Amino acid sequence: MSDLVSINPATGDILWKGKASTPDEICAALHVASQAFEAWSNLRVDTRVQFIKQFQTKLLEKRESFAELISKEVGKPLWESLQEVEAMVEKVKISIEAYDERCSLKKHLKGMTTISTAYKPHGPCAILGPFNFPGHIPLGQIIPALIAGNTLVFKGSEQAPLVGFKLTELLEDLPSGVFNYLTGAKDVGHALAISPYIKGVFFTGSYQGGKELAKALGPLPNKILALEMGGNNPLVISSIEDHETAAYLTIASSFLTSGQRCSCARRLILSEGKQEDEFLKVLSHMIDMIQIGPYTQDPEPYMGPLISNKSADWALDVQKQLLSSGGISLNLMKRTRNKLPFLSCGLIDVTDISDRKDEEVFAPLLKVIRVKNFKEAIKEANNTEYGLCASLLSANAKEFELFFNQVNAGVINWNVPSTGASSLAPFGGIGKSGNYHPSGYYATDYCSYPVASITTASLFLPKTLPPGITLLVNT
Repeated sequence: MSDLVSINPATGDILWKGKASTPDEICAALHVASQAFEAWSNLRVDTRVQFIKQFQTKLLEKRESFAELISKEVGKPLWESLQEVEAMVEKVKISIEAYDERCSLKKHLKGMTTISTAYKPHGPCAILGPFNFPGHIPLGQIIPALIAGNTLVFKGSEQAPLVGFKLTELLEDLPSGVFNYLTGAKDVGHALAISPYIKGVFFTGSYQGGKELAKALGPLPNKILALEMGGNNPLVISSIEDHETAAYLTIASSFLTSGQRCSCARRLILSEGKQEDEFLKVLSHMIDMIQIGPYTQDPEPYMGPLISNKSADWALDVQKQLLSSGGISLNLMKRTRNKLPFLSCGLIDVTDISDRKDEEVFAPLLKVIRVKNFKEAIKEANNTEYGLCASLLSANAKEFELFFNQVNAGVINWNVPSTGASSLAPFGGIGKSGNYHPSGYYATDYCSYPVASITTASLFLPKTLPPGITLLVNT
């Protein structure tokens, strides 16, 4: 049993000390989730939805305090944490709509038979959440999974245990055993995933974490595994004249949440020319003016700290390696406060680095890559094994048509940030970014499975018997 500590990354203060869930606690959670499944899944869908709406009401009542807890535990500015809570509130309505549209009973009459498709829950499922959206991302799986009739064991990030406790508190009206919360690191998540009680595993995190889960569950193909694993996302800029707006959209793509979004742009791809040089000057100047600080700062900052000093040190090491390999710093990423993980935004030209690593740097570091033309820009955009998000800033509609058709990603945006994603649409990627089970509006798809039936109220013979069959009637 290991110690857990929740630290406010903006101050270094300890918010909570505790223990990771023990093997006995893991077994107990799995057992009660299994025991609760039959009764929960046998409730009418609208009854389960009423429980979810009770949670929504509580969340609305606690939205300010919940947002402040997110800011304290993961360092986000309060305006951004409030946006996260608002998205959580909206997730309830959207998840209900998605289930009604995608999983409602469907019937077709054919003669005397009815051909129907219904949906059944898997059973107890495990949800493994990240630190960067400790409320919104897991809730985007918790709500559709509960509506579908599954029971759940949720392990949030070990770096945000208090948000998990608060989420559990808001769900306390659910019947006993339906929702269970565990604390701990990846060993707890692994124990959950391989348990014979667990029928589905829904994971959001790094590629390495998803890869390890996929390997562990390889011998267990009876479990459904939904993975969302980040990206090395391209932002291509072409045919622009409004440099200031393009710079703002670049900042929103790259540095929102201190660069700690899986949808953040990591590579800024530009065609060579005078226009691009002028754009970079505007971008570099606007980056220097970004306000960085704790959520309590007045006026509010745009960015807070990274989640930990360990993450900040790693990001600075990556920048150091890029510079030593031939990268040119346009804005140097550096600590803005001693012994705390506040980093300024980094912009580095890596065009002359021939062996650029294909990696996700979860930090405010944007790499500039210059290419000769738009065709080369698309080629460079696809120069990754990831495939989560890609954005194009361009006034040319034909360029976007080409971009959409040729770029490999699950989210492809035009003239909006790469971080622009909506719960009204699917969210997921290909390659190292996911395994074709997108979340967002489509999360409901992997929370149940379709069951086909052909039924009729009474026995009947076909009008014409097939050859070789003789009835015994009247013989």
